[in-house]
Amino acid sequence: MKMDSDFLRQALRDHLAWWGLKHFSSDRDYFAWQRRQLSPKDLERLALHIERKRKGNRRDEIAFYDLTAHPKIYPILYSQRCEYYEEIGVRTAAHLDQAKDVLDFGCGIGVLTIFYARLFPEKHFVGVDRSSASIVVAQEKADRLGLRNLRFECVDVETDPLSGSYDLVVATHALVQSEQDPGLPSRSWRTFERGHDPTQQLSFERRTGLGIRLDRLCRILNSYGRMIVNEKTRQLARRVPFQRALANRELKLAERPALIRYRTVEEVVEDGPFYVLHRGSEETMNWDEEPEQDQGQLFDLDAVSLSSGDVNVPLYENHRPSAQTAWEQLKDRDVMREITCQASDGRQVHAERGSFRRQHYLYCANTFDQRQLVIVEEARSAMLEEYYQEIMRGLV
Repeated sequence: MKMDSDFLRQALRDHLAWWGLKHFSSDRDYFAWQRRQLSPKDLERLALHIERKRKGNRRDEIAFYDLTAHPKIYPILYSQRCEYYEEIGVRTAAHLDQAKDVLDFGCGIGVLTIFYARLFPEKHFVGVDRSSASIVVAQEKADRLGLRNLRFECVDVETDPLSGSYDLVVATHALVQSEQDPGLPSRSWRTFERGHDPTQQLSFERRTGLGIRLDRLCRILNSYGRMIVNEKTRQLARRVPFQRALANRELKLAERPALIRYRTVEEVVEDGPFYVLHRGSEETMNWDEEPEQDQGQLFDLDAVSLSSGDVNVPLYENHRPSAQTAWEQLKDRDVMREITCQASDGRQVHAERGSFRRQHYLYCANTFDQRQLVIVEEARSAMLEEYYQEIMRGLV
């Protein structure tokens, strides 16, 4: 049964309200509400668990999600995720019409799993998570609604296999647990291309827990099944090894990946891509390992003005991958200072300061896809020199 996206979005908003989640567009309003609902001791305890979770320890991660499943805390914390739930929930629900048995991996307290089960009473859903407290909340909510097409299981795939057989597996923000992992470096600071070193790929999959999770899910996915995944892999250095992990397990693109954008209250989050994958021998799309396209690629050297009219605004500034394309167009540049070295975090870094056509520039690049080009008038070259020295100090 195909459902209109407007209907799905409104149904999901009503569902989130049933959970007690509130949508906020102002940080001030959100945190004022948070302070009214939680005591200083509650907030201190939550902050402590958040800090421990960031270190990536498996036990601390489970403890964090056990805490956030508390009925007093989850409405507060997950209200920040209202737009995330909308973006992922609507997209996923639109792909459920052909599925019969669905596994929602890393379901948490079951917010979206229960939404899907309410929409499609003729389908069978299983929600899996390693937080026992989250599973208790999820099952209680499902029972309250009288859902008979849904059950929840507490399973930690790092220690135990999954059971059953499914024609659709959904895994959103559940496969790559280490948000701080930089990913796979490029061959050098001059390129966005990655080598195909299996040792580096395996290391990424082990560090992030991606490998064992994917292997467990592939074992319970039918030979004709589909998989929906969405992770925090927007940066190319993380997207490339993530895609290679999918491809290495014979998962193929069923449609063009979609970039996801939403807000956590005021903060804009660039997320995804949102992948719909399949198994099978039919033709499929190629995996894209190029950086995202952006308007900065339309750089016109002749259009860079000799004066910006504002002492606080550079003639040109670009912090996106296309800054490399712009830098390469500075054919007649005179390099005054440059350094290429290995930073303490392992990335290769290049910083270059120079001049061209009576203008001055600073260009920075590294093997984790960061690019920056700033161009100013000659009269403001001292600003770039100060910035260059600051970069030098950071590399020592």
